[in-house]
Amino acid sequence: MNLLSFTFALLLAFLLGLALASGVHLRLRLRERLGRTAPVVDDDAVRAILSEGVLRTDEDPPLDLEEIDEEERRFWDERWDEAEEW
Repeated sequence: MNLLSFTFALLLAFLLGLALASGVHLRLRLRERLGRTAPVVDDDAVRAILSEGVLRTDEDPPLDLEEIDEEERRFWDERWDEAEEW
């Protein structure tokens, strides 16, 4: 009985340590991602907007939702029940 209790306590401590390490890792990844994607609009950016009418950044352009919908529609319109010829 004593060995079983020790094994259970050791397994529980390992799992708790693993959960704690995973939580810390997830929090660090989220903090990095949120810090990187936060747009910064400073005085220089406002001047560029006022003079050029647009703000040019190095960020990826937003997704084209219409193009995504069209690709999804084409994907699901394909016929999957036809046998392949060898």
